[in-house]
Amino acid sequence: QVQLVESGGGLVQAGGSLRLSCAASGRTRYHMGWFRQPPGKEREFVAAVSWSGVSTTYADSVKGRFTFSRDNSKNTVYLQMNSLKPEDTAVYYCAATTRATMSQSFGQYDYWGHGLLVTVSS
Repeated sequence: QVQLVESGGGLVQAGGSLRLSCAASGRTRYHMGWFRQPPGKEREFVAAVSWSGVSTTYADSVKGRFTFSRDNSKNTVYLQMNSLKPEDTAVYYCAATTRATMSQSFGQYDYWGHGLLVTVSS
C-alpha cells in the first residue's frame, strides 16, 4: 500500500509560482504522476517522473513552465509551477503507478492523493 499526501496548493496571481509537494509512505519506488481537474472538466495529465527521477514527461500545456522532480531520500515528489495562468486553475492530484513504465493515462495509476486546489487569479 502507498499513501500519498499533497501540500502546497493555494491562491496565486497570474505569472506567479507555486510548488506542490507529495509525500509518499509505504513502498515508494514507483513512477509518479501529477494530474489536474479544472472546474467542470475531465481530469487531465500534467507530468510524470520515473522512479529514479531521471526521466520526465509533460503535457504540452505546461511544458517549459512546470518542473517535476523527486527526492527519494525524502520519499517526496515536487511540482514546481512557474508563470502560472488562470487556465492552470484546478484540483491537482499526485499519483503513483505500479506499472513498469511511466504513463500519461490516469487509468494506469494505482494510488492517488486527496487533491489540492490551485487557483490562479487574473
